[in-house]
Amino acid sequence: MGYSKRVSLLMGMDSFIVLFSIFIGYYILNPYFSVYSLQMLMISSLTLLISHHVFAFIYRLYHKAWEYASVGELVTLVKAVTFSLGTAAIVQLLTSGNIYVRVLFITWLLHMCLIGGSRFSWRIVRDQFIKSNVTKKNALIIGAGSAGTMLVRQLLKNNESELKPVAFVDDDIAKQKLQIYGLTVLGKTENIPEIVENNEINHIIIAIPSLNKHEIQKIYQECSKTKAQTKIMPMLEDIITGKVSVNQFRDVQVEDLLGRDPVELDIQSISKKLLGKTILVTGAGGSIGSEICRQVSKFKPKKILLLGHGENSIYSIDMELRNRYQGEFEIIPIIADIQDRNRIFDVMEEHKPNVIYHAAAHKHVPLMEYNPKEAVKNNVIGTKNVAEAADTFGVSTFVLISSDKAVNPTNVMGSTKRIAEMVIQELDKHSQTKFVAVRFGNVLGSRGSVIPLFKKQIQAGGPVTVTHPDMTRYFMTIPEASRLVMQAGALARGGEIFVLDMGEPVKIVDLAKNLIRLSGYTEEEIGIKFAGTRPGEKMFEELLGENEVHSEAVFPKIFIGKSVTVDYSKVQTLIENHTSYDTNYISNYVIKLANKNEELLVKSVK
Repeated sequence: MGYSKRVSLLMGMDSFIVLFSIFIGYYILNPYFSVYSLQMLMISSLTLLISHHVFAFIYRLYHKAWEYASVGELVTLVKAVTFSLGTAAIVQLLTSGNIYVRVLFITWLLHMCLIGGSRFSWRIVRDQFIKSNVTKKNALIIGAGSAGTMLVRQLLKNNESELKPVAFVDDDIAKQKLQIYGLTVLGKTENIPEIVENNEINHIIIAIPSLNKHEIQKIYQECSKTKAQTKIMPMLEDIITGKVSVNQFRDVQVEDLLGRDPVELDIQSISKKLLGKTILVTGAGGSIGSEICRQVSKFKPKKILLLGHGENSIYSIDMELRNRYQGEFEIIPIIADIQDRNRIFDVMEEHKPNVIYHAAAHKHVPLMEYNPKEAVKNNVIGTKNVAEAADTFGVSTFVLISSDKAVNPTNVMGSTKRIAEMVIQELDKHSQTKFVAVRFGNVLGSRGSVIPLFKKQIQAGGPVTVTHPDMTRYFMTIPEASRLVMQAGALARGGEIFVLDMGEPVKIVDLAKNLIRLSGYTEEEIGIKFAGTRPGEKMFEELLGENEVHSEAVFPKIFIGKSVTVDYSKVQTLIENHTSYDTNYISNYVIKLANKNEELLVKSVK
């Protein structure tokens, strides 16, 4: 129905109700009381009719979506009806010197019953008689607070939603057995399995946006005991800003189950470091490098240099940033290999960056076991090229992306990362540039990480291959990794190794089980196969060696390692002669070199 037709219908219906109400009131009371004359009845009727439409437009009664009517619409209706009756009373007083309260009261009651009834009947018809073709599935709402009740109201009034809320779960003792929108709070988190079974629940929706990661993990452990699909309600700020609607749920992600909250940024210090500056990101097309570019872009730099070896990945991040930040700052894609020393020096001389985030590296542990010379060329010599160019052209801060595998390394990749740390720490002693390193654990969702592999195996029907039942790793998200890099750059004084407090390490087999459940399968359907450890793998990882640890955090959830001296002549020997060594020799050489220097501790950070 069009707007004009809808308003005309409502005005006609209200006009009939207004006149009907006052005439009925008159004829009900006239046999028993001496009420006003027919002339006064006509004057009162005309006054009431006009005043009703005036106040109806003032309070926009004809613009309300009455099929979604609630208390707010009822209050508006009470105001409009009361003020229109008040106007009629004033006219009666002015024309006859008397107010006929009994008739006006009866008229007010009839107005409210008939007008309110006609409006709210639209909602009753919508809720009770207009049936959707969508097959409804029972949903259990976790959280009976403001977010949960908002969600229930939205689901109840949306006939097209496939979800039908049937009950709440909330740990607040005061809410137990209460009814909200007709739904009962049936129990606490620990009762979820029983409630799901008794009420034939198909979906569980976590509707507590304020939950931290540990609490989400606790709730999900109970949800995972059921066959119901678990989802999370969007953040309230995303709903308020219009990014998503209330009933656009997302699946529980592996990131939600890390058991800790993500690191927060010191926005002021980072902004001071990046605002109006030229930023170079090496490996800008990779998982970490591209996310660093996205995060840096939020701080309005003067220029971002996207340096990488693969043209497709650089093209992808270049187009993404141009589409989002066109005209806000300069974006320059640079195809270059960090092993090409002359090319790197040319780039530095031309653009003179203020800050460098060095994310380019070979990172796959088993691959580097077979290709140790390439690991040295890229991770050590490539880092040395970029770092020395930074020193030569006066870069303010250089941040190396390192790895937890650099601690007491047992493999080539970790060893070359540790030697790369030695290179920049040696340079830091004599340079005006602040050289620092940041150590990560495993990054969820990054290229070559275990999550994409597990997802492919699950999609193929399984089994999921895990190396060993006791193998553990630290995990962080790609945005967290990027934030840590930026925060390290802002905190840098020179020579430090920054580490994120990553909580407790996670068993790989537990990660696999969670991912299977999150994908909608059971462990029995997919299966888990133990394949044995791969070349160079450790059973567990460390973030700092025992001789590196500072006990106090320098920033919430960020710790700093102590600097160590290195026998740099042996590092130089490695760099100069790596091409003449055979594969086995260089593999053993870099591991021994990294571990020997790891033991020497003589000074703290500057």
